[in-house]
Formats: sequence, C-alpha cells, structure tokens
Amino acid sequence: MSTVDTQSLMLQMRSLAAQAQSKPVDPLQGIQSVEAAGKPENFAQLLNSSIEAVNEQQNLSKEMKESFERGDPGVELSEVMLQAQKASLSFQAMTQVRNKLVDAYKEITQMPI
Repeated sequence: MSTVDTQSLMLQMRSLAAQAQSKPVDPLQGIQSVEAAGKPENFAQLLNSSIEAVNEQQNLSKEMKESFERGDPGVELSEVMLQAQKASLSFQAMTQVRNKLVDAYKEITQMPI
C-alpha cells in the first residue's frame, strides 16, 4: 500500500480550491439551454434533465471511488475528492430547488380564488 504525502496533498487541494474560486461556475452545466436547442423546453423536461445530470454526477463519483479503492493507477485521490464534492453540491442544489418548488406549491394552493 502506498503512503500519501499529506503536505503535497494539501498543496494540491489548496491550488485546486484557488482555481475553483477564480473560475465562474455554470450552475446549469450539462443542461442544454433553450437557445442552443432551437426548440422550447418545458419545465418538466428541464427538471428531468437536471435530475439526470445530478444522477450522472453521483454515478461518476461512485465509479471513481470504487476505482480508487481497487488501486487503479489512473485515479488520483484529489480527482476522487473533487468529483465527490461536485456530486454533493449538485445534490444539495437539487434539494434546495425541490424545497423551493414545494414552498411555491404550498403558497399557490393557499391562495384565495
């Protein structure tokens, strides 16, 4: 079993964090925009594609973790950790969207007619 140089790992993580902070993040990455598609996309399709994108992030994270645990030489710990964070953040964002949708639904159902 190989040992991990913690100082080197920390330096890599700090440099990756600095890179992540300097780049603007597209929250809809992986989702095809309405203009690019050339056809209008309804809300259900947009929500479904968002959920599928989150699922892909989760599956990729799982696969990378399993590859790292098997000792695959092509998988670095830093890559595994970054993908796990991406999957976690995308899931948290999806959860927040769901919460807002539930709140909006409750508000609409309580409106007087």
